Amino acid sequence: MDRVDEAEVRGWVERYVRAWASNDPEDVGELFTDDARYFTAPHRDPWEGRDAIVAGWLGRRDEPGTWDFRFDVLGVAGGVGFVRGWTSYRDDPDYSNLWVIRLFPDGRCAEFTEWWMEVEKSAGSGG
Repeated sequence: MDRVDEAEVRGWVERYVRAWASNDPEDVGELFTDDARYFTAPHRDPWEGRDAIVAGWLGRRDEPGTWDFRFDVLGVAGGVGFVRGWTSYRDDPDYSNLWVIRLFPDGRCAEFTEWWMEVEKSAGSGG
């Protein structure tokens, strides 16, 4: 796998957020390679392959307008980007996220892992 830079990681996350907002299967599918793996939480079996990722995503989708998200790219090592995110839901708990994103230079993700933890509303976003 070739190297990617911070701008490429940032661009991928921005496309991810657009797909999250649209829930359009094409938007979601364009993010990932044919054989990508998407780990929805540590120690869970991943969704494997673009079709499984799209199906899993749409099966657990968040409705548009029910959340806000912000992020910082923490670093890039070779083809892997590390992203810290904060998700705020209108009626659900907030989450602090760490994403590990293995990208190809063509902008598609081969492996995505999200580590998340619930943030108590009274504790703020921590960021």
